[in-house]
Amino acid sequence: MKPTPFFLLALIVGCSQQSPSQQASASPADTPGFAVIRLDPALDAIVPADASLDVIGDRFGLTEGPVWVQEGANGYLLFSDLIANVIYKWTPDGQLSAFLENIYDGPDILNVGQQTRRGRMNVIIIGSNGLTLDREGRLIAASPASRAVFRLEKNGTRTVVADRFEGKRFNGPNDVVVKSNGSMYFTDGNSGLRGGVNSPLREIPFNGFYLVRNGQVTLVGSNKDFKEGFPNGIALSPDEKHLYVTIGRKIMRYDVQADDTVANGIEFLDVEGNDGLKVDAQGNVFSTTGAGPGEVRITSSAGKRLGTLKLPQPAGEPRDQICATNVGFGDADGRSLYITACTHVYRVRLNSPGGKPNG
Repeated sequence: MKPTPFFLLALIVGCSQQSPSQQASASPADTPGFAVIRLDPALDAIVPADASLDVIGDRFGLTEGPVWVQEGANGYLLFSDLIANVIYKWTPDGQLSAFLENIYDGPDILNVGQQTRRGRMNVIIIGSNGLTLDREGRLIAASPASRAVFRLEKNGTRTVVADRFEGKRFNGPNDVVVKSNGSMYFTDGNSGLRGGVNSPLREIPFNGFYLVRNGQVTLVGSNKDFKEGFPNGIALSPDEKHLYVTIGRKIMRYDVQADDTVANGIEFLDVEGNDGLKVDAQGNVFSTTGAGPGEVRITSSAGKRLGTLKLPQPAGEPRDQICATNVGFGDADGRSLYITACTHVYRVRLNSPGGKPNG
């Protein structure tokens, strides 16, 4: 349902600047355009009336895959930069560092990674995309240019979790989620291939989403029955009974079976623009619009749109690109929503906690 302009005007809440006491490094010029569009009173229990936007960092290449790592009473945020070939680490005291470099570390860097646009620039996707944690707290990364999903071991070495289906290399793993029993689901796009869908190096003629269970890779769904798009964002409901997958305009919801395969896919939402998504502890779905103007949609588990977080769109040249590629919940209380937004990373404090990255 598209609300009327009058309804939107009545419900948009402009949000305040970050106070000096907040730890995130903020750029005041970036935050005045932030707004919360309230479409249902139920949003009040999720997003505070005085919600504000913290700027975690800017001037990145193309950010994705935010995941919070709890470490004792503290913790830190990890997120991908698809252009820089780096996973960054941000701590609540405002320190930013390179956590892992050379995500793609293969020999063919001149011929891997799909070309895309970031603002006015044509760029190459070379770094990791979606990130999550497994049951042991190890980082799991979808690496498009490597055409693989890998695990970062505690000693710093990398283990390939999956790079082929039926002997054929993936086109470019996009996003990943781990179930509490250790099973893993991930989506496979085209961003590992310099020519995208038309690359002569493409080995799998469709885009699927897959289950990795006990070391075995199983195709559990694909884009064969959809008019457009490819499996992109992926997330589990808090009870792990449902798997959500974005495919083109559709957010699909599947029943998770006893063997971790999925069935009974239904259309959960049909919207213009879909990328990453996460589900909070109450079952609300936080979905992003991708490369277009940055928005995070909040939808109840029943499929009712509750509201939207609209990110600022700075003017001027060189042109920034403020989008919304993915979200993740973090901080010790789970009440911070971290938003990767192309050139930026943001944080919004919530009233209610989100979900854990590893189910």
